[in-house]
Amino acid sequence: MSISPETHLVRTSEEPATGAGAPAPAPVPRPKRRADWRMRGEIALMAGPGIVVFVFFVILPVLMAAFYGFFRWNGFGFPDDFIGLDNYVMILQDQTFRDAVLHNFTIVIASLILQGPLAILFALLMNQKMRGRSLIRVLIFVPYVISEVVVGTGWSLMLQDAGAVNAFLERIGLEDLQQSWLADPAIAMGTLMVIISWKYIGFAVILMLAGLQSIPEELYEAAAIDGAGFWQTQWRITLPLLGPTIRIWAFLSIIGSLQLFDLVNIIWGQYVAATAGTSTMATYMYQNGHLAGNYGFGNAVAVVLFVISLVVALVYQRVVMRRDTAGAVTGPSGRKKA
Repeated sequence: MSISPETHLVRTSEEPATGAGAPAPAPVPRPKRRADWRMRGEIALMAGPGIVVFVFFVILPVLMAAFYGFFRWNGFGFPDDFIGLDNYVMILQDQTFRDAVLHNFTIVIASLILQGPLAILFALLMNQKMRGRSLIRVLIFVPYVISEVVVGTGWSLMLQDAGAVNAFLERIGLEDLQQSWLADPAIAMGTLMVIISWKYIGFAVILMLAGLQSIPEELYEAAAIDGAGFWQTQWRITLPLLGPTIRIWAFLSIIGSLQLFDLVNIIWGQYVAATAGTSTMATYMYQNGHLAGNYGFGNAVAVVLFVISLVVALVYQRVVMRRDTAGAVTGPSGRKKA
């Protein structure tokens, strides 16, 4: 049978080079550029406004504060008295600032120790079916939604030497327990921690309660069938599964403690906090920056506070929240675990 050259060329073009009768490899589809650009446009449309707000209200103020920190500036006009790193050197050499840093980290540790266990216990209590549970939840959460100004003013009036607390102790015959709750450096920090715990424990309780309600009931039923007691169940099931919620709350508590300002400034005033041992980095910035009219120095303190908070946040995320950010089914490299 004779084969024409045209037929031979058509067959050789259709047959693969690997052998007769083998199917030709399917062409790899190229991603559609139009769909890719559409997806990018949707992402930009959704995230764009948030990014713009973040840049203008977070990144830009930080950069401006870093710029002003290199000047001796009274807040009027454009700064022109360049002093380099003198403001930062003065901050680090000031014993008052170092005391304020120590006070901040004391508040951080005390908040975690006091509020964490209490919040978990209150959440376990309110997670049980009992009468008046809704009322207890409201009473615990109400202090958190009250303005710091109201809280600070009320506690400062009650804790004065002639305030309601000492008057109540005298009325019940406990005059020996009367203290100078705000001015005595030996107990002022303890007073502050009581106020902070009373004010913010409601937020921690709500978070813990939300975490408890996300734990499947089947786990508790299986533990009960196996004969586990109440506290064994909480230790083996509740706390491990509540771990991500606890770590998130601890992170928020740490950052809030490092930036604490309003309660201390309202209760102890402008100058008493340092002598009472309750000053913080934020009150130091306000006193030595705004009140002293030295806004360049105040901006430098703000930069130092930002750097300290950023370092603590990054270390906490790297060390404590690593499992939460990596995911439950992925390892550090993002691959699925075997």
